[in-house]
Amino acid sequence: MSFNLVTALYIAASVLFILALGGLSNQEKAKRAVWFGIAGMAIAVFGTMAGPEAAITGWLLVMLAVGAVIGTIVAIRVEMTGMPQLVAALHSFVGLAAVFIGIGSELDPPKGLQGAEIIIHETEIFIGVFIGAVTTTGSVVAFGKLAGWLDGKPLTLPGRNFLNLIAVLACLVLGWMYLNHAGIWTLYLMTAIAFVFGAHLVLAIGGADMPVVVSMLNSYSGWAAAATGFLLGNDLLIVTGALVGASGAILSYIMCRAMNRNFLSVILGGWGTETGPAQEVEGEMIATDVPSVAADLAEADDIIIVPGYGMAVAQAQSSVSELTRRLRDKGKQVRFAIHPVAGRLPGHMNVLLAEAKVPYDIVLEMDEINADFPNADMVIILGANDIVNPAAQEDPNSPIAGMPVLEVWKAKQVIISKRGQGRGYSGIENPLFFKDNSRMLYGDAKASLDQILSALG
Repeated sequence: MSFNLVTALYIAASVLFILALGGLSNQEKAKRAVWFGIAGMAIAVFGTMAGPEAAITGWLLVMLAVGAVIGTIVAIRVEMTGMPQLVAALHSFVGLAAVFIGIGSELDPPKGLQGAEIIIHETEIFIGVFIGAVTTTGSVVAFGKLAGWLDGKPLTLPGRNFLNLIAVLACLVLGWMYLNHAGIWTLYLMTAIAFVFGAHLVLAIGGADMPVVVSMLNSYSGWAAAATGFLLGNDLLIVTGALVGASGAILSYIMCRAMNRNFLSVILGGWGTETGPAQEVEGEMIATDVPSVAADLAEADDIIIVPGYGMAVAQAQSSVSELTRRLRDKGKQVRFAIHPVAGRLPGHMNVLLAEAKVPYDIVLEMDEINADFPNADMVIILGANDIVNPAAQEDPNSPIAGMPVLEVWKAKQVIISKRGQGRGYSGIENPLFFKDNSRMLYGDAKASLDQILSALG
């Protein structure tokens, strides 16, 4: 295939990727946007393999087949609750690929480079390997936290900010030495330091900020891909990496604003997040049962449902959808309140509700519905914790102090569906559970909802 035809295919793929990103901003267009992305990637892979510079070997075909099989199996088996972990794991692969390509290009550099071309090439190697290494270990740690293999609490080593600064300065010094041809050992040592730096960055970030971390790592993987594109002279990789990097950075910034978090503080591993002792919570949690909840629902006219990670774990979205349908058929107003960081992945709850065919027009963002809670007869919370925690407004020493939350406690009655009395993912106590208008409905969310459906008849 000629170079011009490959260029045309790359342009078509780039346009499809842009259309995919644009379509994902709207729930009704999201499915079509995903197909745009799939088509774009198929064209990109075909164009690369059929290009004049590609060397199709038996080993390459075998590796492509193995990767396709593994990817298909993982995609089929993974549940929605496992999507955040999967995304983090895939980010680590992108970062590791950037590391391998950069080191490989150093070991076998392109022929004919002279003068400034050599400096530019080595700069591209250094930047690509550094970003790739940080992305790799940061994504592995994020995977461990999201999967529950690592503690969700931030790792606060003594002088951790100073250690991060020393690591960055050491990498810069090694980069200067590498560009002055001190030897490949400088690249290897920088890579090792960047691996440790990336892991420590994410270890120092608490569970409440993990959705931002996933988005941030998405951005890192994009910039690593863009750097690799410059290294390989691949225009499509540059464009795709820039799209992913920019969109991930913008999303991270938007989420930080929604959480009243300082963007630089989060991406620098919690710089300046020290707080004093949290306020003690007084009172006790009062339990309720399915018949009482069903009776209250029968009397309520304005109902707001707040989905959280507990709904995803219980796979209760279909039961929620059926409950919504029945209540609306009886003339009741039912709406959903979605916090920007509900779940453990941006848009996690929106995807689950769309999968269960909940009407888009009753799924409202926090800013759209927060003012309506005082008028609500009943709020049902399905496994959410930090996003409905009044400590964000009432306790200046809380780790989530200042974070905008769904003000559910202002409703007439609040029902919290939880498996037990444990704290949320970030490990923060929630005073909501102890308020006079709150009742705890213990048990699996799906089982509880199914019993409520039976009681409603």
